[in-house]
This record gives sequence, C-alpha cells and structure tokens, in this order.
Amino acid sequence: MNKVSRQKKIRELIENHEVSGQQELLGMLEKEGIVAAQATLSRDFAEMGVVRHRTADGGYRLAVPEEQQVDIIKGLVGMEVLSVASNETSIIIRTLPGRAHGVGSFLDRLTNDDILGTIAGDDTVLVIPATVRKISSVKSYIQKILSQP
Repeated sequence: MNKVSRQKKIRELIENHEVSGQQELLGMLEKEGIVAAQATLSRDFAEMGVVRHRTADGGYRLAVPEEQQVDIIKGLVGMEVLSVASNETSIIIRTLPGRAHGVGSFLDRLTNDDILGTIAGDDTVLVIPATVRKISSVKSYIQKILSQP
C-alpha cells in the first residue's frame, strides 16, 4: 500500500473511532490489511499533523487537524509558489528558494489519488501523476488548490 492510501486510512480511522495511541492504531490498520512499522506511523503523524489530546476522562485520543487549519496552511503554501508548468509526462512547481519541500509535503498530504507523489529540491517540486492522461486535470487541481493562475 502506498503512503497516500495509508494516510487516507489513518485519517478515516482516527476520525471515526476513539484511538488512544499509535499501538492501538497499528492494530486497527493490521485488521484492515495494512502493515506498517511504528516509525512509518510516526512519520505519517508528523506529515498529517496528528496530535494526541487529553480527554475529559483523563485518557488520550488521537486527532487530525481541522479543515480550517488546512485552509490556513493552503494559503501560506500558495504564497510560496511562483509557477506551475507541465509537459506530456510531469508537472513542475517553482517555489521561492528553500520552500519546495514544504510545498511537496503539502501536496502529498492532500491524498489525491491522481498524484503518485512528489520530489522536492530547493525551489522546484516534481509532481508525478498517477497517469499521464490526467496531466491537465492534475495541473488544474494543483493550480486551484494553491490559487495559482
């Protein structure tokens, strides 16, 4: 299972169940047929912004950021993007110097099935689409999500 699909399932489980910690979530993922190492789960949490909150009864519960926070991040990331261009096989995003990693990480967290992943340098992000037939729609999606003309 790829990272995007795994993170989508993690979000679903955390939002629909009271999950107290990583070990419990690992067990839930295994029941879903997803095997992941604890270190992988920790990286997923960091990328997704998963936090552990104390509940009223003194226990703990995992939570994902609210959509409002995602909108704030989207606005900030959008300001770091200079251009979005494509050819027949890939999409290139030019960013301010030193900002490509954050933009790539943001796109990876969107869990869009049409995007296989990103590779970020210092000021350039290579977006790898799931299929070259969707280059135009993926480029439009990225421009819309990052509010780029």
